[in-house]
Amino acid sequence: MKFKVHIEPDEDGVFVATVPALPGCISQGKTEEEAVANIQEAIALHLECMAEDGARVAP
Repeated sequence: MKFKVHIEPDEDGVFVATVPALPGCISQGKTEEEAVANIQEAIALHLECMAEDGARVAP
């Protein structure tokens, strides 16, 4: 599955990544590349937790 990821720097210069289709799925990194790597891991864990709870992701 592919998800849109929104990345923006915060006031401290850290890059914050969120996934609009997965409320509560958020991560960060010191660089954009680190934020992307971290959000990929967060997405995988988020989906795993959803599957354990029997939740479905809307396409």
